[in-house]
Amino acid sequence: MVIEMNFLAGEASSSNRKRQRTLPSTVEVEEQGENGGRTASENRNVDDGDEVITEVRSGTMFDLDLLECPICCTALSAPIYQCDNGHIACSSCCIKLRHKCAACNLPIGNHRCRIMERVVEAIIVPCPNAKHGCSEKFSYGKELVHEKQCGFALCHCPALGCNYAGVSNDLYSHYAASHRRAWDYFTTFGRPRVIWLRLSEKILVLQEFGDGPLVAVQCFQEPNGVYVTVNCIAPCAPGFGEYSYRLSCSFGGKTVSFGLAEMNRIRRVSFETPEEDFMSVPAFFMAQRVGLKLELRISETDETEEEEEKAVETGEEDAAVTGEEEEEEAAGTGEVEAAETEEEEADETEVVDNVRRSTRKRVVSSKYQD
Repeated sequence: MVIEMNFLAGEASSSNRKRQRTLPSTVEVEEQGENGGRTASENRNVDDGDEVITEVRSGTMFDLDLLECPICCTALSAPIYQCDNGHIACSSCCIKLRHKCAACNLPIGNHRCRIMERVVEAIIVPCPNAKHGCSEKFSYGKELVHEKQCGFALCHCPALGCNYAGVSNDLYSHYAASHRRAWDYFTTFGRPRVIWLRLSEKILVLQEFGDGPLVAVQCFQEPNGVYVTVNCIAPCAPGFGEYSYRLSCSFGGKTVSFGLAEMNRIRRVSFETPEEDFMSVPAFFMAQRVGLKLELRISETDETEEEEEKAVETGEEDAAVTGEEEEEEAAGTGEVEAAETEEEEADETEVVDNVRRSTRKRVVSSKYQD
């Protein structure tokens, strides 16, 4: 008989380091009778010994710290080590502690705690966004890595004063219905879009035509000028908000520009000064202006790759044509140089012959004189 046991996590204990989540874990135990079928107490109208009945049991795990390293408080994963007194630690902590147990100072790092490794591997947890529609499941601890790239991760509304949060498509519908102005939109084709970004508002949100993804254009005033960032509000999952962009600002015949082949994706806007991926507009560009006139071109990543491939192909063709022209010019130049060399050699030969004739004439004339 196969027994499937699902352990559902209840509330965590009072420690503020403990996490609360559902922990479904599947453990299969096979139990057979002498003839390969079920035991007699469970035998109900069995025609052959190959029939297997699955029963589901559930339990509750209250202390999630049992699945974490007691030293660094991160999720345990193999290899897990123990000292002679049974205290456990993860491999990285054993190295940091120089292989001395933090609890009893006995050596640790030589003996594996196999039973704890099996327990951790047996615990299967759902994605933290399971209630929003994600059906992925992982070994305990690995779900946190997936959460950063989950397509069902919650995104927050960029409108000031709005606390709405939802999956990306719901957020886009909410913003279109509640906040979007008719002219605040963008498309991924055509000419660059001219936008005005007021310094007092600090943010301008554009939405792709047709209730598509949101793009936040933000400005940050600094002593040396203004920083401008462009980010797409979307989860960092494949197929969500995959854009490239080119941003420029012109003043007095001078232009500054910046772009990324892959636009950064965020789930919540931040008003902290960025450390990278921004366009810096010098202070003398501002001239006490209250806003920035910007040109923004947003393209889909696939279109950008195609344009780059076309540019490479065009460059190769131009290089090939240029090479052929240079070869032809070189060949023509070589022929001209060869003809000039032949003419020079003929002239030299003619001069030598003339010198020889004049020499012979002198010799003959002097002979007759003698």
